[in-house]
Amino acid sequence: MARKRYTVEQIIAKLREAEIELAKGAQTPEACRKLGISENTYYRWRKEYGGLRVDQAQRLKELEREKGRLKRLLAETMLDNAILKEVSGVFPITSAPTTDRSSPAGQCVSGSSGSE
Repeated sequence: MARKRYTVEQIIAKLREAEIELAKGAQTPEACRKLGISENTYYRWRKEYGGLRVDQAQRLKELEREKGRLKRLLAETMLDNAILKEVSGVFPITSAPTTDRSSPAGQCVSGSSGSE
């Protein structure tokens, strides 16, 4: 069976119809059957769009699209920055002085012993 996609407006209208049926005393499976949706779909829709009006749901979808766009932009920018840093040599691989953990004060050791 082909899956039907509903718009936000259609989903909210179906949820309102279901509320009316349930207020009349119908059980949830009966209301879902009348609407032509499964119980799982009804509960998922109710969880996501339960108390929203149509304009609020549209704004939610718009914000979700914008969030996805901004996340992609951030990822691209971070990748570009990493590439530029690698190419420009900002992070060259050099040997930094190491701390001698055996010395009492944790003094810096420059590769040679101090007994020269």
